Amino acid sequence: MTTHSSTAKAVEAGELVRLDYEIWSDLGGAKELVETTREEVATTASWKAPDGYKFGPRAHAIGGDYFPTGIEAVIAGGKVGEEFTKEFPPGEAFGERDPKLIELFSMHEIERLPEMRRDDAHLDIGTVLTIRGRRGRVVSLTAARVRVDFNPPLAGRKIEGKFRIVEPIAGPAEQAHAILEIVYGRGGEFKVESHEGSLVLHVPDRSKFDFTWLAAKPRVIERLREHLHPKMIRIVEEYETPTAAPAESKPKEKHAGGKAGATHAHPTPADVVEAASEPPASGSG
Repeated sequence: MTTHSSTAKAVEAGELVRLDYEIWSDLGGAKELVETTREEVATTASWKAPDGYKFGPRAHAIGGDYFPTGIEAVIAGGKVGEEFTKEFPPGEAFGERDPKLIELFSMHEIERLPEMRRDDAHLDIGTVLTIRGRRGRVVSLTAARVRVDFNPPLAGRKIEGKFRIVEPIAGPAEQAHAILEIVYGRGGEFKVESHEGSLVLHVPDRSKFDFTWLAAKPRVIERLREHLHPKMIRIVEEYETPTAAPAESKPKEKHAGGKAGATHAHPTPADVVEAASEPPASGSG
């Protein structure tokens, strides 16, 4: 079903927009939710979102590489405010299944994998293994043999997508936030300033030592140059040196002899000397 608007603006390749969507896979008539920005759809389908996942329209670069090329091409033909549904055969989505990518391994070889040597290791249908640098899923196993499928998880499946281009993202700071979100995933945590054609990105505390940010930074810079053409990009990381807290002054306490200042459980040499110099108490003997 597609809702058309004759006055809606068509989006163009490279444009940054907010995209609302749901992606379904179909294998033998069984539909399964792959991903969505719509919380109510996820709840109805009992879809478990990854940790840290946030629902709501997502920043998206038209014609980018988030979805397979066939899906991106359809989104690129949409208009702002338009909602449309499209079915994709495997070849236009995540590809056909390649029988050559299903391989047989001995149980002995599987048991020697690092991930199978952990105390919590478990081998069953669907277990994901990394073998010689490739990730695959176990599709069958016996006491002696394990069959592993290295095809992408959605290969061979028909895909149905429901999309709505909510709005274009305008303004240098807003677009910079969108690029950070697309490339890195935490764009909302950055403070972004735009001054006379230059961009300043203030890195949040939890990203300063994040290896994911270190890896994403070159791509962020590349995308900012591609979309915004800034004269200068400054990335600011500030580290405040903590100051030592002043020592708290404790009230002087009296020791058993009634003198202030002594807090020792045992007498010090000064206590012994002082006690020896005091006259004996009257009335003794």
